Amino acid sequence: MQNGRIAEWPHIVELKTALDRLYESFNYPDSAADPIQIVRRYERPADREVVGFCAAALAFGRVTSVLQSIERLATIMGRHPSAYVRAFDPRRQSGAFAGLVHRWTRGIDLVALLWIVRQMMERSGSIEGFFLEGYDPEADDIERALDSFSTRARALDMKAAYGRLPKRPGVHYFFPRPSAGSACKRLNLFLRWMVRNDALDLGVAATRLGAGRETMEDTIDPGAGITVGVKIGDRVDAGDALAVLRFNDDAHLGEAIALAGRAFEIGDTSADAPPLVHEEVR
Repeated sequence: MQNGRIAEWPHIVELKTALDRLYESFNYPDSAADPIQIVRRYERPADREVVGFCAAALAFGRVTSVLQSIERLATIMGRHPSAYVRAFDPRRQSGAFAGLVHRWTRGIDLVALLWIVRQMMERSGSIEGFFLEGYDPEADDIERALDSFSTRARALDMKAAYGRLPKRPGVHYFFPRPSAGSACKRLNLFLRWMVRNDALDLGVAATRLGAGRETMEDTIDPGAGITVGVKIGDRVDAGDALAVLRFNDDAHLGEAIALAGRAFEIGDTSADAPPLVHEEVR
């Protein structure tokens, strides 16, 4: 407050600059020890979308617990989560979720989540398609799009999952609304995961080559890794190596190459390198 009045919010450009600076401070490969590693395991965009949405929905609580719950759900859905959800029958398959609990979320709530996602896919082709039905590209932000997405999702059938519908279905927690005062952090997390191409791709790629762990039981291969040969703003010509991938097991080499490729963007003009020092603390 200033003189009894609320201080004016910083100009949107200044806010974006500050947020971009904060983002870059965390944008390095080793920071990828979070659910995005699980999402990036899948090569097919449709599978990533399903796993990403479910992972973001469960992204609350202790990191270890979050990762364990996502891994358990991913195991149930198998190698092709999109195909699993498109054929999902809550009455026939709900038994697999009986022991899956995350914080206050029960297995039946995850059954309802997958059932709703199936209905989205049947109606709009994908979760993205369902979201875009309420998206206005001319809008200043996505507040109304998020509200529309969650409101329409909540209106889909849930009785096939719950039977007798609870007064407050647990699945509603996965579909928050700005109009109800929610910041929709997990929905925004999902949207960011679906569009980001940056240094985290290199971290996940290195992990797929064996240079990192996907679970605590995995063994790190000291001979695996990625060496980046260029910096932001460097000139490159056709045939130049952007990075060198080292591996002893080529089981996930194709996926690692694709991930590493997305970490680079080549343009006609030189890009300004980000500052090495953002601020001095005295």
